Amino acid sequence: MPLPEATFHILMAVAEDDRHGYAIIQEVATRTDGMLKLSPGTLYRSIQRMLEQGLIQETAERPAPELDDERRRYYRITSFGRAVAKAEARRLAQLVKLARASGFAPGRA
Repeated sequence: MPLPEATFHILMAVAEDDRHGYAIIQEVATRTDGMLKLSPGTLYRSIQRMLEQGLIQETAERPAPELDDERRRYYRITSFGRAVAKAEARRLAQLVKLARASGFAPGRA
């Protein structure tokens, strides 16, 4: 903690559905309205680190063959990854609360 921005976004992208790399890039861009565009290098370095940390895992489950390319690797969040993402969300919420109390962010403290 804190998580790198890319890591947090990747965890959110795989929280609901297993996704392959390009689908993760697309999901992050969609969720951020194009404000964050992960490069393949950033994505795959992050994925490697997240696999080593146990935040995500590669899954053997695949969609229907006609919808898939056999070269793709699919990733899913682990229970540990979900716990880490929730902790990061709480940390960020607390940070925003403090920023509001200091007058740095709109809204009520």
